Amino acid sequence: MNDIAAIPSTMGAAVYRGVNDVRVEMVLVPEIQAGEVLVRIHTCGICGTDLKKIHTGSHSAPRIFGHEMAGTIAAVGAGVAGFAVGDRVMAFHHIPCGHCYYCRKKTFAQCETYKKVGCTAGFEPAGGGFAEYIRVMDWIVRGGLVKIPDDVPFEQAAFIEPVNTCLKGVRLLNLQPDETVLVIGQGPIGIILAALAKRTGAKVLTSDLYPERHAVAARFGLEHPLEPGADIVSAAKDATGGRGADAVILAVGVDALIRKSMDAARPGGRVMLFAATQHGETGINPAAVCMDEKTLMGSYSASVEIQDEGAALVFEGYRNGFDLTQLISHRFPLEQAVEAITLASHPQADSMKIVIQP
Repeated sequence: MNDIAAIPSTMGAAVYRGVNDVRVEMVLVPEIQAGEVLVRIHTCGICGTDLKKIHTGSHSAPRIFGHEMAGTIAAVGAGVAGFAVGDRVMAFHHIPCGHCYYCRKKTFAQCETYKKVGCTAGFEPAGGGFAEYIRVMDWIVRGGLVKIPDDVPFEQAAFIEPVNTCLKGVRLLNLQPDETVLVIGQGPIGIILAALAKRTGAKVLTSDLYPERHAVAARFGLEHPLEPGADIVSAAKDATGGRGADAVILAVGVDALIRKSMDAARPGGRVMLFAATQHGETGINPAAVCMDEKTLMGSYSASVEIQDEGAALVFEGYRNGFDLTQLISHRFPLEQAVEAITLASHPQADSMKIVIQP
């Protein structure tokens, strides 16, 4: 094993100890095995799925969350090929097996290997980006460790995983240049979804309660914001000659908006649930699917099939006007991780992507 410098035996980490209970503690730096690498974290974004796990108790404690991460390789295990100490990298925390039934059907997020988390800062593997160092396991090193070009900042590279998830969702919608898309929610994910949808040539309407977020969205060429508080169903129909949107992307985890999304879509249109990641009951009108021929679909997590394309989009985008660091509104040191998580859990008009930087 090669060491970048004297790696400490302990490190700081934001440890999940139970529902709504995260504490900054000192923990052991994880030890790597053959085929693995140790990465020193520079930037880790706080994702909505991290927050849901913290607030719902869906996962056992203790754990260290965080998966939108980028940093520098601090040590490499025996047998690692293609990576060296000092390399700037980001790591996907899920990578599928590539050969099971679900992988053959390209439904990678349902693969049993994919469901295993391959990055950890200790305890039960849970990503680990809310810590100083993470251990990247062998199958992730082989298939999910991505080198970052020297001219691309860590903050931009930390968006590779969320951009992948958004690109996957937009691709599933099969948008056409003559179509109108409504994206509900203009947080960081909503803006990325809308910006990627615009790249297809479709007209993109955006909806959010905060006008400040529309101002950020405008930097990404999103030119058709709905008035905050506007009725999205009426607005979608007004913009399409009374038909409704060809596609609706719900980028807010609010079940009450599912019915609204369905109503805003035209007959034969598509509705994608992107943020509804908790199991539960909703009042969906079955006639909208059957008689009105609307398609209700979902997209969850990343796709290994577009991994290289998504990374290239982030890297080239930084050089060519797709600067995702503009989405970062707050940067917190690890010592203030609890404050960062609290702010992310209670979005404000001026809060967008919040990152922790050990």
